[in-house]
Amino acid sequence: MRQSREIPPKITPKDDNGYFEELTKAIFRAGFSWGVVRAKWGGFRTAFHGFDLARVADYGPDDVSRLAEDARIVRNRRKILATIENAGAILVLVDEYGSFLGYLRSLDHLDYSSRVRLLTREFAGLGRTSAFVFLHCVNEETPAWQDR
Repeated sequence: MRQSREIPPKITPKDDNGYFEELTKAIFRAGFSWGVVRAKWGGFRTAFHGFDLARVADYGPDDVSRLAEDARIVRNRRKILATIENAGAILVLVDEYGSFLGYLRSLDHLDYSSRVRLLTREFAGLGRTSAFVFLHCVNEETPAWQDR
């Protein structure tokens, strides 16, 4: 499917779960029509229990199977597994930095490319373009789309 060039609006997530939701959304958008992901997003919220970090981090094989069969979401097993892994990774960062926003602030001394390199190593399923989309969507400083 051809990906739209429409950049989603910026928001400032209210809490760590909100950052997790935006990270997940950026990962699921990669390689898919953003319109399809947007249309299914209510189903994602339900299927992933409101993006509750602790709950998703505890998902096991039965949850992966449940999600892989759930027509309300994009049923990409690799992205589902990445979402579960990323919930655990964010919880570790929250323990270390006090919040996910605290983690992002710890990266402020880095240039954009270095921040993206770190994020793509830290989070499963996150590539350079999806890192740009994530950072843009959570109101972090990013270059223009064509300069990323």
